[in-house]
Amino acid sequence: MLEEKLEYIFNQFDHNGEFESYKELASGHINDTYLIKTKTKPYFVLQRINQGVFKDVPGLIENKVAISKHIQAKLKHLPLKKQKRRVLAFAKTKTDNSYYKDNEGNFWNLMYFIDKSVTHEIVKNKEVAYQGGRLLGQFLTLTSDFDASKLTEVIPKFHDMSFRFSQFEDALKVASKERMEKAKPYIEKVEDLKAEMHILQKLKESGEIKIRVTHNDTKISNALFNRKNKGLCLIDTDTVMPGIVHYDFGDAIRTICNTAAEDETNLDLVNFNADYYKAYTKGFLKKMKSTLTPTELKYLPLAAKTMIFIMALRFLTDYLNNDIYYKTKYPEHNLDRAKNQFKLIRSFTEKINQL
Repeated sequence: MLEEKLEYIFNQFDHNGEFESYKELASGHINDTYLIKTKTKPYFVLQRINQGVFKDVPGLIENKVAISKHIQAKLKHLPLKKQKRRVLAFAKTKTDNSYYKDNEGNFWNLMYFIDKSVTHEIVKNKEVAYQGGRLLGQFLTLTSDFDASKLTEVIPKFHDMSFRFSQFEDALKVASKERMEKAKPYIEKVEDLKAEMHILQKLKESGEIKIRVTHNDTKISNALFNRKNKGLCLIDTDTVMPGIVHYDFGDAIRTICNTAAEDETNLDLVNFNADYYKAYTKGFLKKMKSTLTPTELKYLPLAAKTMIFIMALRFLTDYLNNDIYYKTKYPEHNLDRAKNQFKLIRSFTEKINQL
């Protein structure tokens, strides 16, 4: 039944492929994504966008397609074979749309699969960190002349610190006495860091840091490598929207440089990996330094601390709200996640001062 449905949807797109089989790709946690194998290559990636998470799916897909076309135009100097490996490419439907809407109201888009490529769930060496940084710098440089105001804001206020503090303050009003007591030391840490954690937002609002095209989901698993671990391109561009460079750089550092899983309860294992930070930053600046303003460059270290903090704040907020957003496996799960991120902030602060 599913195979017939996928074959039908696949054939609504304009391509030369003949459907042979499918395989579900479980790398993402939000959308339904399938590798479509055809009788001859290229293969394709068919994706159903989750409307529960994304409210303007057509806008989201048009964002992805517009950025893809922009980068493709920048890579025209490369041989066609290399171009196809350096940027995601999307197929249009037979009615010349960027997406297909099925009878149930679901939106689907179709991408060309980049063959002989690999992804990494975690960073295990400095070369992968370096290549990941280079890919982000390359993406931000290639899109630096794209008018970000033309993009749909697919998740409003995603990294807005004032909004996250407002959610936190609302949670304080409804939290149980028991959870308030257990969270008390971390509630105090939030208040201690409040002024510092608003610096980037104030610079953004004043125009001292410019609005750019940003990826907004820069974990290492969204970087595509060849089999020799050389970076190819960034993938999973669902959250492409207007932002500041610090969101992308900081979130990448947060996920790459934690020496433990983000819900590790033995905080002795949670430390900031300064070697990966240096490698990622080196790769990032190799592609990006000439595009950054002195102010943007100055605040890159604060970006890492800010993005670690915003996750700590979100986990803590959800704990105070009785776990209504993140899936939990036990009652203290979100509090443990928050403790983990606060320990990472402490380790980061110590290491960055040494660097």
